[in-house]
Amino acid sequence: MKITEANVFVGGPGKNYVTLKLMTDQGIYGLGDATLNNRETLPAAYLNDYLIPNLIGRDPRNSEDIWQYFYRGAYFRRGPIAMAALGAVDMALWDIKAKLANLPLYQLLGGKSREAALLYAHATGPDLNSLMDSIDFYREQGYSAVRVQCGIPGMPTTGYGVDSQGDSNRQYITDFSGIHPREEIWDTDLYMRYMPDALMRIREHFGPELKLLHDVHHRLLPREAAEFAKSVEPVKLFWLEDPTPAEDQNALKLLRQHSTVPIAIGEVFNSIWDCKELIENELIDFIRVAVTYAGGITPVKRIVDLAALHHVRTGFHGAPSHSPLCMAAQAHLNVWAPNFGIQEYLTLNTPECDALFPSQHRVAGGLHYISDAPGLGVDFDENEAKRYSYQPGSHPIVRLRDGTLWNY
Repeated sequence: MKITEANVFVGGPGKNYVTLKLMTDQGIYGLGDATLNNRETLPAAYLNDYLIPNLIGRDPRNSEDIWQYFYRGAYFRRGPIAMAALGAVDMALWDIKAKLANLPLYQLLGGKSREAALLYAHATGPDLNSLMDSIDFYREQGYSAVRVQCGIPGMPTTGYGVDSQGDSNRQYITDFSGIHPREEIWDTDLYMRYMPDALMRIREHFGPELKLLHDVHHRLLPREAAEFAKSVEPVKLFWLEDPTPAEDQNALKLLRQHSTVPIAIGEVFNSIWDCKELIENELIDFIRVAVTYAGGITPVKRIVDLAALHHVRTGFHGAPSHSPLCMAAQAHLNVWAPNFGIQEYLTLNTPECDALFPSQHRVAGGLHYISDAPGLGVDFDENEAKRYSYQPGSHPIVRLRDGTLWNY
């Protein structure tokens, strides 16, 4: 069996999805997601210029050797561009192998550990009352876990993942306003004074059963993160996400010394080497890698196995920048992983997106139920893809009030 052809498609409804399709001489094809949010043309070029020429003629069943070939064979390894491209290749190879076996992919991983995966929704609002309404919206849909973000009184822009209108009735789409990013303002003092009490008011209003998550978006210094985590302990958060920039991993030691709040980190990580010490030293409780950004199913399964040895659960990244292909790959890992925790889920559930990526995977009552179709269980309609093309957009950036560039 040989790979005979490979094509890359860039575009989609409201997102610049980067989709890889690998064809074989037996007519079976595999699909993978290489979408790198607001840098989409770069993994597409990496695939076309470097990976695909070295894929043609290879046996797709040898996914481990192919992964090592592209990872170890690259003198300058890792990084989001290369790993997103490699992640798409690895996804597509697993898709092919599972289709050859006529099995859903999770069966190749070891079978099911659960029937469905717990999802969390994103509830936001420009103020606390709007946020409460957004939480109610998701509870009515059956969600038992909700990430909560709201605007801070006195802060010029809402920022850190909060839309000015809240998100309960809107779809997440890219800002296609061009290559120049929107700028937001951040004020740590206002955040530190306001948010602990706001989180406690949410807990008191909705009671102890609702799983509450909160994302700091890398905005705090180590001492500030430790103070904040200690102050929100009474809220009993399900997790506190990205309290400090992920690059300074020693910062989490200080946080651990002062608080027992569960910590979730990893959505910007690209390999097991980014999170190895955090996991082995048990400085985090949830690992947030994404199958696309971390190089595919092959390395992410290794991360999950390592995490299981150290009481760390999964909480895979599920932002709208991931196409339904990445989300399907993570869904297969979720039903298998013995140390599964929760899954973020912000895939565009629109007729246009479903037409481009048809599948029988489904969400109901805050749970993700996986299809038993062979492979990833997601197809790709090339005719639909012709409707879309790349449109430049940019991720926001953040400045302090005095103009200093800060962490998004």
